[in-house]
Amino acid sequence: MTETLGDFEHLVLLALVRLEDDAYGMTVRQQIESRTGRTISLGAVYTTLDRLERKGFIRHRIGQPTAARGGRRKKLYRLEPAGARVLREASLAYERMTAGLKKRLETL
Repeated sequence: MTETLGDFEHLVLLALVRLEDDAYGMTVRQQIESRTGRTISLGAVYTTLDRLERKGFIRHRIGQPTAARGGRRKKLYRLEPAGARVLREASLAYERMTAGLKKRLETL
């Protein structure tokens, strides 16, 4: 059976793809909020990042300390091959389900 993604997990993985090497909790949150209009708690982002990492879909590394962060390091995330596969499958499923429905969805 193929692993499925929840809606928010899907959004988080899409944010990681967009952010590339600058994906950490705050930037993931900002990316989702700016593109969806949803207000997201940072705690929800970190909980989801932890869950996706336990599933083997993403991996983190610790970045260099920065003066802007008071010498603190960022926990940077990247997509793993298993995460890319499940994201691709989920995205294709959404595309197939919405194919030909654009006008109809706009009238709902």
